[in-house]
Amino acid sequence: MRTSLFSRRTIRQGAVTAVGSAKIKLLLACCIVFTVIALAGPTASFLGWEQLDASLHRSSLPRKGYALLINTWKRNDLLKQSISHYASCPGLDSVHIVWSEPNPPSESLINFLNHVVKSNSKNGRDIELKFDINKEDSLNNRFKEIKDLKSDAVFSIDDDIIFPCSTVEFAYSVWQSAPDAMVGFVPRIHWVNLVKGHTDEYIYSGWWSVWWTGTYSMILSKASFFHKKYLSMYTYEMPSSIREYVTKNRNCEDIAMSFLVANATGAPPIWVKGKIYEIGSTGISSLGGHSNRRTHCVNWFAAVYGRMPLISTSVKAVDSRYSWFW
Repeated sequence: MRTSLFSRRTIRQGAVTAVGSAKIKLLLACCIVFTVIALAGPTASFLGWEQLDASLHRSSLPRKGYALLINTWKRNDLLKQSISHYASCPGLDSVHIVWSEPNPPSESLINFLNHVVKSNSKNGRDIELKFDINKEDSLNNRFKEIKDLKSDAVFSIDDDIIFPCSTVEFAYSVWQSAPDAMVGFVPRIHWVNLVKGHTDEYIYSGWWSVWWTGTYSMILSKASFFHKKYLSMYTYEMPSSIREYVTKNRNCEDIAMSFLVANATGAPPIWVKGKIYEIGSTGISSLGGHSNRRTHCVNWFAAVYGRMPLISTSVKAVDSRYSWFW
């Protein structure tokens, strides 16, 4: 009997030892794999694999690329800096500058920008640069239809923020997978106003609400991709009362575009993770009462549509090639 107990105990201890040994081997194997992955980047670069990957990336670029639609107002230095940067992005096909100033752009500015685009563009690409000059100073100008636009994709950007080209190209690839969606870097959220107990009254919330909850329902047009068809829809199909509201209140054209796309698709936008470099001073978002005015916009637009078309989501697109945790 004692011999039997001893044998069972010995077998049990041996099994435990074997399991422990297997765990240690598995842990060592994971450490080795992690070390190989960590060293793969420098090794690949040293062996020249990085150059091969870049050539494959260039050959797989779509022919049309995307159009840069940049909004500016009396900040020529920022405009020069932004266009100089984006001209080097491999997917850029054309540049369209929304110009609503009372005086036309100077010849020196036009010549400088043309020179920058030509000198900074890579692989001999011929990037078109145009000023879309408007007689009326209205925020609706940034979404006017562009005639004979070759690219389906529009990258709408303000003149005071810059994204690395790699980030822009990743966002473009995300947009290609969902070309009817609004894809971008600056998310915002609307909430039902539960304080007043009305299910048809809403509150506009900024970045901190998005950060805290991980939920959003809008992508601001200051940094976003969307299909060119929405420019035509904004100008000719969206209720004219919304455009009149934007002109009168000098605010919320970006919310109006979010409403337009959501109403057309019945789907949420897509938030892309990306680092933003702000190169300019603060704008109208820094003025007092900005959130209250935006809340009024959301409720007013919802009333015009007769419902709330915005759809909330918590999906975020992350480029896993450059993120350890995603």
